[in-house]
Amino acid sequence: MRGAYGGPRVLLRRLREVMTEPATAQERLDKIVVLIASNMVAEVCSVYVLRVDGTLELYATEGLNRAAVHLTSLKIGEGLVGLIAREAEPLNLADAQAHPAFAYRPETGEEIYHSFLGVPVLRAGNTLGVLVVQNKAHRTYSEEEVEALQTTAMVLAEMIASGELTALAKPGAEPVLRRPVTQSGEPLSDGIGLGHAVLYDSRVGGTKNLISDDPQAELDRLDTAFVTLRSSIDDMLDRGDMQRGGEHREVLEAFRMFANDQGWVRRIREAVLGGLTAEAAVERVQSDTRARMQRMMDPYLRERLHDLDDLANRLMRALAGDVGPAAMNLPDNAIIVARNMGPAALLDFERGRVRGLILEDGGPTSHIAIVARALGVPAVGQIANATSLMESGDAVIVDGDAGQIHVRPMEDIERTYAEKVRFRARRQRQYAALRDKPSVTRDGKTITLLLNAGLMVDLPHLAETNAAGIGLFRTELQFMVADSFPRTGEQQALYSEVLDAAKGKSVTFRTLDIGGDKVLPYLRAISEENPALGWRAIRLGLDRPGLLRSQIRALAKAASGRELKVMFPMVTAVWEFDQARALFERELTHLRRWGYDLPERVHLGCMVEVPALLYQLEPLMERVDFVSVGSNDLFQYLLASDRGNTRVASRFDTLNLPFLRALRSVVRAADKANVPVTLCGELASRPLEAVALVALGFRAISMSPSAIGPVKAALLALDTERAADLVNERLDDPKAVGSLREALSDFAAAEGIPI
Repeated sequence: MRGAYGGPRVLLRRLREVMTEPATAQERLDKIVVLIASNMVAEVCSVYVLRVDGTLELYATEGLNRAAVHLTSLKIGEGLVGLIAREAEPLNLADAQAHPAFAYRPETGEEIYHSFLGVPVLRAGNTLGVLVVQNKAHRTYSEEEVEALQTTAMVLAEMIASGELTALAKPGAEPVLRRPVTQSGEPLSDGIGLGHAVLYDSRVGGTKNLISDDPQAELDRLDTAFVTLRSSIDDMLDRGDMQRGGEHREVLEAFRMFANDQGWVRRIREAVLGGLTAEAAVERVQSDTRARMQRMMDPYLRERLHDLDDLANRLMRALAGDVGPAAMNLPDNAIIVARNMGPAALLDFERGRVRGLILEDGGPTSHIAIVARALGVPAVGQIANATSLMESGDAVIVDGDAGQIHVRPMEDIERTYAEKVRFRARRQRQYAALRDKPSVTRDGKTITLLLNAGLMVDLPHLAETNAAGIGLFRTELQFMVADSFPRTGEQQALYSEVLDAAKGKSVTFRTLDIGGDKVLPYLRAISEENPALGWRAIRLGLDRPGLLRSQIRALAKAASGRELKVMFPMVTAVWEFDQARALFERELTHLRRWGYDLPERVHLGCMVEVPALLYQLEPLMERVDFVSVGSNDLFQYLLASDRGNTRVASRFDTLNLPFLRALRSVVRAADKANVPVTLCGELASRPLEAVALVALGFRAISMSPSAIGPVKAALLALDTERAADLVNERLDDPKAVGSLREALSDFAAAEGIPI
């Protein structure tokens, strides 16, 4: 294919010149269609842009009647242009008018043209418009011409994505990608965040440099990146834990097969030879693939899209030199947008610049949500296609209270949320005024309010909230953010800092709770059918006593001369606690023998989070110094509701009667044995749920720092006896089913309890 300007690479260079010229958006579009028509020896070139109302509007044309620009429009699926937009596939016809989908528009004057080539304008798999060339002669365009037009469409996609064309649109008819978007998801962390989007994933669709000056240099870069990609996959397969057969290895073998697919490689190389940079070529091919696969009905094939996306992202990272979060240039008000994120990843960002977090996955009890709450970062999960909804730099609002996001919000929405932020600040000042007020209910019951923590960044909240102490210190977070297994000395230094920062207030350390969904990158992963029910927490500690002994030694040394409280997670049977206690005592004996100063007093406790333990409470209470209910895991195991699976995580109410009966049984058993009991799950962080816990008999609850103020305000207005009468009446009724939420909400409203 050769035209007046000598082929696609020359056309791309001319287009780049046009894009940098000082001109209005309409003038630039008009020049672009003239250039494309001339290069492809076409008598017509037209650009249709998809609007927010679902119609395709003619934005520019060379060859058709210019008066039809901004007047002619088609719905998605209507006419040949609408068909291309719906199917996201090129359409190449020798006689367009003979096609059953042809829709005649008399104002355009297109009845004299027969041959037709149209391609979708795509970005990250989303259709933004349609680019068309036409000729009077009956002809079928060559594959090279189709490829060239698809490549050219990328330039138009960038122009639409930039928002430049919005000025040409009437209100309500803006280009679809630049429209304001509101989506509801799952609230993960309370708060309101206003800022600008930063795409965490190196996803396809993020490159800005599209046009190459040296195709051979780009091919060399691409080939090097492919070598890096395949080598990384080979390394994964060569690891010791992958040597054995099994489903996990089969998945990686399929992944390697995709990475070596010559069709995929060839399409990317052809795009580079057509004049694109290596990054733009990967983007072009993956955007086309994503658009096709998103429209497939076969769930297996749609699932493979994730594999291809991952491969494209890995290839993009290889081209970029694998830039990580720490090297990202964040704005002062960054809203991090990602498909998913491990709990340690959020800590890689400069903390003072992060205003919010948006995830395509993630549930409220997932560990990234827990970290977000600890950092005070508003977060929303379960936002479908989040990384394709916005561009880096787009204005975004994260409403962690309502579980909503607003992308490119209208001015009135932005003003409303700015006022909401000011209101929250006033409310926080009201909560701050309660800081030194004792946590005593209206009828005189003292409730101990504690914090959940896991990193040094959490510790200033002790002074800010005046909490009574730390009811749960998650020691695994230190391991999850480290590049290698922390040595005993490193662990001791952290635990000592925590105790120093607590300034005599109680701190309860939970021993290492890894396994399941909390994987340490430097430890050999174990493939399990049901990781949440597998080799994790105390099971791993008892089977690999070296890990647990190292931590016990660090804790004991750090608490020299001070009180030490330690609890063991996921205990299922009393004998597991017995073994853990024996291991602890042997370690203390060892330290004593070598002359180390020991803690002044040691309290060993147990997490109640496995339902089997509910039937061993009496012998358990004879052995422990205290118990702590882990409501997150106890709820998921009792209700068979995976807390990381959003399809079922919201299926059961945390105030349902069976769960509350289980909690009450723990309180009663502890009270009977005179054993202190605390609840340290996320359940305690919500005022209404905290009211229920106090009504059940809990007198110590541990929560996220931001919850201290709201929970204290609710408890100060609570008459404990009246609430207990309401709760126990329902729990004592053997025929009662359902949830207490509605009745408790009505009670709170009648009593004037702020929830």
